[in-house]
Amino acid sequence: MPSLQYRTLFICMLAALPCAVAQADELRSTLQDQRSVAVTIYNENLALVKDQRKIQFASGQNTLAFRDVSARMRPETALLRSLTNPGKLSVIEQNFDFDLLTPQKLLDKYVGKSVSIVRTNPATGAETTEQAQVLAANNGVVMKIGDRIETGIPGRIVYPDVPDNLRDRPTLVMSLNNGGAAQQEVELSYLTGGLAWKADYVAELSAADDRLDLSGWVTLTNTSGTSYNNARLQLVAGDVNQVRGEMRYARRDKAEVMASAPAMANRMAEESLMEYHLYTLDRPTTIAENQTKQVSLLTATNVPVRKELLLRGADYYYQSSYGDLGQKMKVGVFVEFDNKEASHLGMPLPKGVVRVYKRDGAGNAQFVGEDNIDHTPKNEKVRLKLGEAFDVTADKKQTDFKRLPNPAKGNALFESAYEIVLKNAKKDAVTVTVQEPIPADWKMLSESQLHEKASSNTAVWHVTVPAEGSATLSYRVQVRY
Repeated sequence: MPSLQYRTLFICMLAALPCAVAQADELRSTLQDQRSVAVTIYNENLALVKDQRKIQFASGQNTLAFRDVSARMRPETALLRSLTNPGKLSVIEQNFDFDLLTPQKLLDKYVGKSVSIVRTNPATGAETTEQAQVLAANNGVVMKIGDRIETGIPGRIVYPDVPDNLRDRPTLVMSLNNGGAAQQEVELSYLTGGLAWKADYVAELSAADDRLDLSGWVTLTNTSGTSYNNARLQLVAGDVNQVRGEMRYARRDKAEVMASAPAMANRMAEESLMEYHLYTLDRPTTIAENQTKQVSLLTATNVPVRKELLLRGADYYYQSSYGDLGQKMKVGVFVEFDNKEASHLGMPLPKGVVRVYKRDGAGNAQFVGEDNIDHTPKNEKVRLKLGEAFDVTADKKQTDFKRLPNPAKGNALFESAYEIVLKNAKKDAVTVTVQEPIPADWKMLSESQLHEKASSNTAVWHVTVPAEGSATLSYRVQVRY
């Protein structure tokens, strides 16, 4: 009869083989069988995976364990088809096993069942084995050993086997019927969470703030629970509608994201896809599990840019008396450029963050602001707010206000006057755009310089402020509600 040592060793070896007995009759497909994989990633934490593998089937009924799928798979979207014998491979039933094997999960599965407890005598090194029943595994372990109850783990736990529904890798188990060849190339396609992408842009302004160089990067993040080796990568930019109530997929614990250094690559090819835009990387790339990586999207140089200093008002003070409206008011700094071929661009830009830099007197690039852009089609403008001007400020006050007799029943008529003093501490003259949103039905009665009516409720002035000096804009307006 085998000794206790050999029996214990045998039990431990058996436990180390995941589902060795229970799954002996199933076909197991791993990444070793993979011939190619294609990944299309959308903006809203959604991806379409197409995994092609070569698998040896038996004739008739088969149980296939398709390993190394995404742990964030939406199993209701999974579709297996044969590329070798289309229509000859039919799936009867499928189960998604995403409950991964860990010591705690294994212990949880054995609540109410028997395990072996192996203890080692610290003095002699001799081992003894007792049978125990796991009573509970929440916030600690409770076991019944013989006629006593013990808490905690009193020794090394040896399990007789691994439950069928615990896997070391996320696995889609399919019962299928094969009426075709023994060896077939199959494709499993499915939607999954855990794969995301975003665009990031880096722009460098010229010394005169009239040109910029722009680089675009795509940042990929993979927390789906598996790797995609040498994948054909495509990205969809646009807001794809999803039925939120149906998005029930397995969620893993948040994994640490490891960043890889960006490497230069050719820009992505772009094409229209329905009402969206599709970007295709011209080479395979590996998206490793728990990794963030960057690939090049675009590069443009010498793009014409327009800088604007903007003071924007409000519409609340045109129907009441307010007096002082602000001292040392901030003036916003904006840059704007055209996404056109004539401007060395002309490619649909996915939404993302644009970070802007400018070189100082020593030639070092310094960060001067960032802003978000939405999906921007070709031939549209890109407008970025970089911050607030330090040397350009404004003092604003209401110099007059009166309520006029109502011109008609239900109407109210107001007249008010304003003075805006713009100050410039820079050694160069600047032009400040003053934008006033004037409500209701209005007309300008007088002004120190002519305005532009940018829209039905907006008056705009472009005021030149001399170097280390000031300029005053005054106007009187009548508003009817």
